[in-house]
Amino acid sequence: MNFDLIVIGSGPGGYVAAIRASQLGLNTAIVEKESLGGICLNWGCIPTKALLKSAQVYEYINHASDYGITIGKATADFDAMINRSRDVAAGMSKGVQFLMKKNKITVINGHGEVGRGKKVIVTDDKGAKTEHQAKNIILATGAKARALPGMEIDGEKVIGYRQAMSLKKQPKKMVVIGAGAIGVEFAYFYNTIGTEVTVVEFLEQGLLPREDKDVSKELTKIYKKAGMTILGNTAVESVDTKGKTCKVTVKDRKSNETSVIECDVVLSAVGVSTNLDNLGLEALGIKTEKGLIEVDEYGQTSVPGIYAIGDITRGPALAHVASAEGILAVEKIADHHPTPIDYNNIPSCTYCYPEVASVGYTEAQAKEAGYKLKVGKFPFSASGKAKASGASNGFVKVIFDEQYGEFLGAHFIGANVTEMIAEVVAARKLETTGMEIIKTIHPHPTMSEAVMEAAAAAYDEVIHL
Repeated sequence: MNFDLIVIGSGPGGYVAAIRASQLGLNTAIVEKESLGGICLNWGCIPTKALLKSAQVYEYINHASDYGITIGKATADFDAMINRSRDVAAGMSKGVQFLMKKNKITVINGHGEVGRGKKVIVTDDKGAKTEHQAKNIILATGAKARALPGMEIDGEKVIGYRQAMSLKKQPKKMVVIGAGAIGVEFAYFYNTIGTEVTVVEFLEQGLLPREDKDVSKELTKIYKKAGMTILGNTAVESVDTKGKTCKVTVKDRKSNETSVIECDVVLSAVGVSTNLDNLGLEALGIKTEKGLIEVDEYGQTSVPGIYAIGDITRGPALAHVASAEGILAVEKIADHHPTPIDYNNIPSCTYCYPEVASVGYTEAQAKEAGYKLKVGKFPFSASGKAKASGASNGFVKVIFDEQYGEFLGAHFIGANVTEMIAEVVAARKLETTGMEIIKTIHPHPTMSEAVMEAAAAAYDEVIHL
């Protein structure tokens, strides 16, 4: 079959690109070897949030007395939580199927590979091959869980994120290797429902090592109070899975002392590796570097007419980034003269509890870039809405350039802050200054007032501190 565009991969980059292409009048097909929606809808963004919500509701119930409500102690039904998560994922995948039909996008099931002359060869699950012609191709094949050398994921004792959201039995003890977003989210879920959790992070900063240091410090304090063991600046030397339990040998990178942690399950949350195998890149001469496809500012590879988006390219491995890149590539293909993405204005969200959200420079990065700063911080303990909601942990931190008031960055930790960060993203896009944030009237009582108050704190005008 002949198409204007074939998209290989149906995650949040691929299916969004396909829909936008259809909107612009392009005859479009999408190739998917598993389920529509990719990892995000089926094994990532969506089902994990369903699990986290279950944990949060469980926590609410067990703290009902804090709100003047007397009930019996709740019991976590692990199987029911897992089943609910899978049902949510299945529903979202069906939603993508509906969108494909609505937008008249041809869905081709199987593994896609690019061939010479803008061909896509698709191999189905029975090994049968079909060949399709396209004027343009978008590669959106995403990534999979990465394993540390010598600690390969076996799906039983050493697991990745897929197995972590579909275990048959709740583990009594778990070691989470890696304290990025995936690691801290699962640590929160399992700890909340009663699993004894130890988090091991190689980098010195500990939890969420790429976030602002103040955020990492606050989250570490909260996690420790919740009963988790947090080991920052610690290397995993080995994982012994021969016995009934796992024995994880770790080494403190500062003291060089080693210790052994015994657990039922080890969750490898050390990042992802790209899905570039058997795509035909080498035969076509598509340039890659360090496991990533090289692209220009519109996502085009070294071969004209072939684009790559999402986790297989440089930039943050985030669903909303992949979606934006997919739309950008399609609009370039359709000659709509799109504006390239500003990668310094990408929001990052972590859905543990309390949530973490950020955009732009951390304080350390801003100083390193040579800016003179005005930094403001407003704790949710001083927020009326946060106190009334029983969610006073955390803060809002904002960073401005002292000379011009440029909004350099923001770092939130607290309840529902992932819903608040878009204000800062829009403000930075519109080149809003610190004083303009202060003079923007925020509704009272809301958590969002903390953004205005933090900006006011940066300029010594804060009212409620």
